[in-house]
Formats: sequence, structure tokens, C-alpha cells
Amino acid sequence: MIKKTNIPASIVTRDTDKIADQTGNIYESVAIISKRARQVSVAMKEELSSKLAEFASTVDNLEEVFENREQIEISRFYERMPKPTSMAIEEFIDGEVEFRRVEEDEQ
Repeated sequence: MIKKTNIPASIVTRDTDKIADQTGNIYESVAIISKRARQVSVAMKEELSSKLAEFASTVDNLEEVFENREQIEISRFYERMPKPTSMAIEEFIDGEVEFRRVEEDEQ
């Protein structure tokens, strides 16, 4: 997964003209961004799950369950990451998202 460091983790006001520039239609741009955000979200979730699976315990006894520092740090790292929507918007504005229109494919 590509991890950009320049993406703000908090709320940022976006210029709708920049978002609409690539498609000419803000609604089409938002639809493309939302699909990309879902892809990023699924990839992040799979990545986090695979990292946390290393710490999975088959023990059901509460007395033997212990707190793992590494597991907590991994979880905190993912909590501090920018949200998938913010990542998708930045990728779209930077021209890193490829998309095509259905009408163009049919011709």
C-alpha cells in the first residue's frame, strides 16, 4: 500500500473546482473518489488484519490473555493514519487515480 506523508489527517477545506477539473463534473469526481476510498479502506483493513493475526491467541482462558505492546502500537499507528477518503481525494487531485467512462468502453 502506498503511504503518503503529506496527507493531512484532519479535516481540510477542499476546492471543488480542483476536484471537478479531471472529469468536468463534481458528481462524477465524487463517485470516482468514493470508489477509490473503498479500495483504500479494504486494503488498509486487510493489511491491519494480517499484522494483528500474528498476535492471535488460541487460548480462551482470560487469565492467560496478556497485553501486547507491539499490537497496541500497530493499532495506534493505523488510528493516526489519514482516513481513506482523504487519501483518495489527494490521489485524485494529484492525478494518480485512473478511471474510464462506460460510454467510452462501449464505442
